[in-house]
Amino acid sequence: MTKLFEQAIETARSLSPEMQDEIARVMLQLAGNEQPVMTLTAEEKASLAKSRGEAARRDFATDEQVRAIWAKHGL
Repeated sequence: MTKLFEQAIETARSLSPEMQDEIARVMLQLAGNEQPVMTLTAEEKASLAKSRGEAARRDFATDEQVRAIWAKHGL
């Protein structure tokens, strides 16, 4: 390991865990080993698959349904 790389790692140790993870993702990407930004739970994966299926079927909310949601939240 080079001195500069060691210095970068030592500096990163003082950063927040979130920032350390971001730096690690960038380093892995540069090294050709990209990591996912976030890991989905099984429930989240199922929800995403359901949403993608609805989108593929073009099963979208109507304009009236969207307006009702906006009104419900004062938008």
